[in-house]
Amino acid sequence: VPDHLGAPALRRCPRLLLPHRERCPGGPRYWGVILPRFYAPWCGYCKKLEPIWYEVGAELKNSGSPVRVGKMDATAYSGVASEFGVRGYPTIKLLKGELAYNYKGPRTKDDIIEFANRVAGPAVRSLPSRQMFEHVQKRHDVLFVYVGGESLLKEKYIDVASELIVYTYFFSASEDVLPEPLTLPELPSVVVFKDGTYFTYDEYEDGSLSSWVNRERFQGYLQIDGFTLYELGETGTDPHYSDHLGALTCRSLGQIVVDFQFGHMNGSDYINSLIMGEVSVPSIIILNTSNEQYFLPSEPVESLEQLILFIRSVLDGTAQAYGGDGVFQRIKRVAYDARSTVMSVFRSSPLLGCFLFGLPLGVISLMCYGICMAESDDGAEDMEMMKREGLTDEEEEEEEEEERRHQTAKLERPGEEDEEEEEEGDEEVEEKSPVEKKLD
Repeated sequence: VPDHLGAPALRRCPRLLLPHRERCPGGPRYWGVILPRFYAPWCGYCKKLEPIWYEVGAELKNSGSPVRVGKMDATAYSGVASEFGVRGYPTIKLLKGELAYNYKGPRTKDDIIEFANRVAGPAVRSLPSRQMFEHVQKRHDVLFVYVGGESLLKEKYIDVASELIVYTYFFSASEDVLPEPLTLPELPSVVVFKDGTYFTYDEYEDGSLSSWVNRERFQGYLQIDGFTLYELGETGTDPHYSDHLGALTCRSLGQIVVDFQFGHMNGSDYINSLIMGEVSVPSIIILNTSNEQYFLPSEPVESLEQLILFIRSVLDGTAQAYGGDGVFQRIKRVAYDARSTVMSVFRSSPLLGCFLFGLPLGVISLMCYGICMAESDDGAEDMEMMKREGLTDEEEEEEEEEERRHQTAKLERPGEEDEEEEEEGDEEVEEKSPVEKKLD
């Protein structure tokens, strides 16, 4: 079963050399090969991988493999996890001498075991006989073979193999081991066998050996999933998805358009999430992994000629491009991911979704209600105080309006105003005369 690895069991790794492996000076050479899984106790994906991980450990132990399977709580040993470049959970690595290889394949028992056995062995395996070559060729859909003696090309081949062994196997053989019809133009050479034929590496036409191997490690037509799509994105190849065209058709197109990778996906859920839309099944879509653009045919593709026209329209820029990596698309992606997360939570557990999203909304509503009520209460208190003082805004406006009316009346009727003043004076005299008489 997997061992629990503590901080002393893994040496710190100060820097990342390559995207597929890490170099750890003073690493655990004497511990052999270790396959640790970095996890977090609260991670749902880690819990889902737990039973698979125990099966991996049991099978590797029973088969006599030198690989030791273990696991480490990355939250308890965050410093060690950080030094190994752990950015998500679960993270699977294979520690071999001073190197740490990253696993990025499907999280199934067979795929993990195959990865462990491949990386734990030598970077380049020897094929001593033609029978061995034929046996290996039947087991592998893509086969890289170095043919020749010691040379500078072989040193480059070994370096590339030590880096990309996380993806595929690498072999070496002499020329007499190869099938009889096969003849190489020169030696040494690096040859890849796939799709029923073979291709030879040319440094002047194909560029660096590492880039060539990274491109050629895929079949001409393959089953594409999320992990394969991620790897295709790293190679810079434009994937072409098909749900109803045969492998023969796509191989024929592969000879015309060498920059396209052909494949098919079962269902449309993944591609729908990728393009943030809906595509019908069956359908054809071309995805540009360099800028996240995709292309859809303007009309249904029902023949090879229509497919070729569609691909050529993409190449010459006449086809309508969708998506991209602009600011608007990034904002749209964030909104789409948030909506998808909310919908998935409600579909899987409606009660949990109501609690997670209803509780915060209820708290925010109560806070807004309290703020509004507090403002209205303060306004009512201020109005009451102003009424008590007799200084409300309405009364002040009424007094000012009355004063304006009075002044206007004075200006319009000056004579009547004098008469009114005289009458008021007479009334005052009439009111005072009885008093004066009484005083007298």
